[in-house]
Order: sequence, then C-alpha cells, then structure tokens
Amino acid sequence: MGKFTQEAQQLLQFVGGKENVAVVTHCMTRMRFVLNDPKKAEVEKIEALPCVKGTFTQAGQFQVIIGNDVAVFYNEFKSVAGIQDASKEDVKEAAKSNMSWIQRLMANLAEIFSPLIPAIIIGGLILGFRNVIGDIKMFEDGTKTLVEISQFWSGVHSFLWLIGEAIFHFLPVGITWAVTKKMGTTQILGIVLGITLVSPQLLNAYAVGGDAVAPVWDFGFAQVNMIGYQAQVIPAMLAGFTLVYLERFFKKITPNSISMIIVPFFSLVPTVLLAHTVLGPIGWAIGSWISGVVYAGLTSSFSWLFAGVFGFAYAPLVITGLHHMTNAIDLQLVAEFGGTMLWPMIALSNIAQGSAVLGMIYVNRKNEEEKQVSVPACISAYLGVTEPAIFGINMKYGFPFIAGMIGSGIAAVISVATGVMANSVGIGGLPGILSIQPAHMLMFAVAMVVAIVVPFILTVVLAKRKLKK
Repeated sequence: MGKFTQEAQQLLQFVGGKENVAVVTHCMTRMRFVLNDPKKAEVEKIEALPCVKGTFTQAGQFQVIIGNDVAVFYNEFKSVAGIQDASKEDVKEAAKSNMSWIQRLMANLAEIFSPLIPAIIIGGLILGFRNVIGDIKMFEDGTKTLVEISQFWSGVHSFLWLIGEAIFHFLPVGITWAVTKKMGTTQILGIVLGITLVSPQLLNAYAVGGDAVAPVWDFGFAQVNMIGYQAQVIPAMLAGFTLVYLERFFKKITPNSISMIIVPFFSLVPTVLLAHTVLGPIGWAIGSWISGVVYAGLTSSFSWLFAGVFGFAYAPLVITGLHHMTNAIDLQLVAEFGGTMLWPMIALSNIAQGSAVLGMIYVNRKNEEEKQVSVPACISAYLGVTEPAIFGINMKYGFPFIAGMIGSGIAAVISVATGVMANSVGIGGLPGILSIQPAHMLMFAVAMVVAIVVPFILTVVLAKRKLKK
C-alpha cells in the first residue's frame, strides 16, 4: 500500500466515483478534475481528508490542493481509479463543457494571450530598467542620468531597446501566431500574416496624422494605404481569426492532392488584403475606442470612483477568468498613450490579496498544517500569481478576500489620483515597481504600502472578532 492509497480511495469516492471523473491531471500543487456532475462532489468530506489543503472550482475544473506531494498522490489516485493519464490541454478542453459561453470566450482569450505573457513581462521589465538608467537624473547633483555619465550604460540602454522593440512593436506577429496555435491551424501562416502587419516597408500607424505621408499600393482602380499596425492587438486578432476560418474552409473543399498549394494561398493572400483594407482600420478604431473610454475613466473627475471600483472588483474578476481581457486593454493603452494606468492597479490587487494571506499566516501562526498552503500562496501572490492565495486561503475564510478587495480599492484610488503609469504589463506583484515609469515610482511605493498594510490589519481584526464570537 502506498503513502496515499487510502486517501486516494476516499477522494475517488467523494468526487462521485470513477464514472463521475471525465478527466483528471495535476499541476504543481493541485489535482485538477473535470467532473461529469460537479454537484456530486462532497466538498466538506474532501476538505476533511488529512492530505487535502483546500478545494476550489475555476474555469470548469474542480481543483483539490494537495501540496508538494501532488505527483505522488496523482499516481496513486490513477492506480486506484484505473484512470489514464491526461494532459492539461485535455482537461481544459473537457472543462469547457462546464462553462457558460462567456467563460468559454474568456478561456479562449486567455489561451491566446498565455503564451505571450512571458515575453510581455520581460518586455515591461526591460522598458522599466531602461527608464531607470536613462530617465532618472540621480548623478551630479541631480542633473544627469546614468546613461549620460557612462558609455557602458549608454550602450546597455541602446541594446535593450532591441528586445523591447521586438516584443511590443512586433506584438501582432505573436498574436497571429498564438491565434493559429490555439485554433489548431498552420502556425507559420500566422507568423507570416503577423509580419505583413508590421513590415518595415509600412508606415508606422502612429505617424499617420503627422508630417508623414503614407505610401500606397496602386492597383489602378483603387489605392490602399501602406500603413502598419505596430503594437496593435485587435487588428492582429481579427486578422488571425480570419486566417483561421479561411484555412478551415478551404481545407474542407480542396482535394488532398492539391491542398498544399490551394489552402495556404487562398487563406493567406485574401487575409492580408482584408487586413490592410477592412480588418486593420476597423480593429484600429475599436481598439482606440476601448482605450479611449478606459483612459477617459482614469483621467476624468470621477477617476477616483473608476479606480476604486476596478481595484475592489479585480480579484472577483480573477475568479471568473474575465481578468484576462485586461491584457488586451493594457497593451492598447500602451500603444495609444505610451503607458498604462490600469496595470498598476492589477499589481496592487495581487499585493493586497497576498497581504490578506499574510494576515491569516499571522492569525494561524501556530497551525503548521495550514502554513504548508498559506506561506507558498502568500509568496506567489507577492510575485503576481494570486490563484493559490484566493482559492486556497482567502475564499476559504471569506473575510480575508474582502479585506484584500478593500485594500486594493484604496490603493487603486491613490495610484490613479496621483497619475501612476506603467510602461507596460510586468510582474504583477511587489517586483511590479520595476515596470512603473520613474516619475511615478514613489507614489506607487506609497500605494504598495497601503496594499500591504490595510488588508493585513483588516484580516487580523476580522479574524479576532470571529474568534471572539
């Protein structure tokens, strides 16, 4: 008998038996189930098992927190249940049957942006570092930057732009690739399509309206402006999905013997033409409208209300998965206005939820079993990943979650009221200050202190009141 054989048998029984398990896999700390009937899961009995640190449901998956021994537990569970291995992709696809249409839409958007997040994060950090060494006058009595007094750092500043430009100006290439990857079509066509949106021969769209005059493709009966869509999200997404559905259509109607010629040609060429005549201008208009509305909300006389509501409500958005839509808005704000006031609030929300967990660590400092979940969850939230904190601790008790939301709302008001702006999306926790524009770092630090202190104090106070009751 293995280390977890008995508990694996009990867990199988409490999730409704083998016949109720559609798919199961595991991640770093959790068992991830897709259940045919989620209502059959006996949550209280599952959470009472000694090896279980908590449970939660997200994106159609019933997740059971086991801890660092999850791989061992998973193998014994498979043996007991007689269930085959499944990949995370299998689980995600199966889980969609338990989602509403809006949840499926958000899940698909998340899967498009997820492969891009590492590049976007490092890009944000690089831009932040460049601003620190190139914009902050901290030498010779505050008159010169590090770049101005050092040839080495001047070279570093120039060299790092090579990476920053590749990530943000050529972002449409990543998006069209990610769309084709997600939808299971030809990825190299997605890459080529993306390149046609940012080709060096195209006028950068942000130069339109200035002194620059756009060259044209002259077809005799019509002319098409040679304008690029550097750093644009929505035009790239529209073009990517058009390519996907054209490729699927032509695959269905084309004989296999000539499909290698017909399908790529009649998928890519019309998509590129549509991208530069219809999809690009429409996508640009939509993106500009969305970013304009958000920016107006962040800079209007009611910006404090907008910030308070967004800061308070962001953590609940994480539960629904709707928070992934903010990536596209952030990137659009960066493209339109040279920075984003939205992302700093997201970073503060992550910090606030981590601080609420820190409060629970203090309250339950003698509970060694809970520390196995709470300490890693707190560290994870402070580094920008809040799901373990929200689902493993804060939602379990309820009041820490609310305390985190309140602290986040207050910190967001401070951030927006003082005009804090980030260069781009970065690491959404304590290291996030590296992505803040240098002029705003001090006020962001003040907001960070609020996001740390307020949830911690509220959590401890509320916990003591509950203990008294």
